[in-house]
Amino acid sequence: MDVSYLREEYTQSGLSRENLQHDPFDQFALWFRQAQEARLPEPNAMSLATVDSDGMPGLRTVLLKYVDKNGFVFFTNYASSKAEDITKNPQVALLFPWLQLERQVIIRGRAEKISKTESFRYFTSRPHGSQLGAWVSHQSSVITGRKLLEMKLDEMKRKFTEGKVPLPSFWGGYRVVPEKIEFWQGRPNRLHDRFLYSRQTHQNNKTETSGPGWHIARLAP
Repeated sequence: MDVSYLREEYTQSGLSRENLQHDPFDQFALWFRQAQEARLPEPNAMSLATVDSDGMPGLRTVLLKYVDKNGFVFFTNYASSKAEDITKNPQVALLFPWLQLERQVIIRGRAEKISKTESFRYFTSRPHGSQLGAWVSHQSSVITGRKLLEMKLDEMKRKFTEGKVPLPSFWGGYRVVPEKIEFWQGRPNRLHDRFLYSRQTHQNNKTETSGPGWHIARLAP
């Protein structure tokens, strides 16, 4: 199948150094708000890349649940394949593909578990069905069929008929603490605008101070 004829000319916007926020988290917040205003479907959907012990990369879509000055937080089963990868190699990458706006945000850093208190706070905010689902699925394990999941869900419904659903010990959040954050804006003739924020301790002649602890550089497209 040849799809080489598929082409789009990116003409919606541009990105200049003068218009960038000093802090990459502020720039992310600005772009995220614009993605919401543009009514993009699930603007918090992000691709998470990990590497297993054999050096094989893995990629899947997860949902950003909140972001603060420390990093980007998502939740999962701690026995899942992504969690196993992170245990062995916490270096990960995130990608927000906001294609309708001709934008990408690429984040590289270290994933670390958040506190049980933080996980509990988010877990209690989830819909009841989602809370039960966390107990039902042993994520990434092989199962014989969907019927097994439905039977397990019925079991959890009976088990937690009274009172609140407790936080599973095997479920919680990770925070990706970024070392590099790239903002990519499509431009005509494939001469895209790319700006990279790097958490560095020194300057060189190709970077400039952007904010506390961050340097910024324009990258060739």
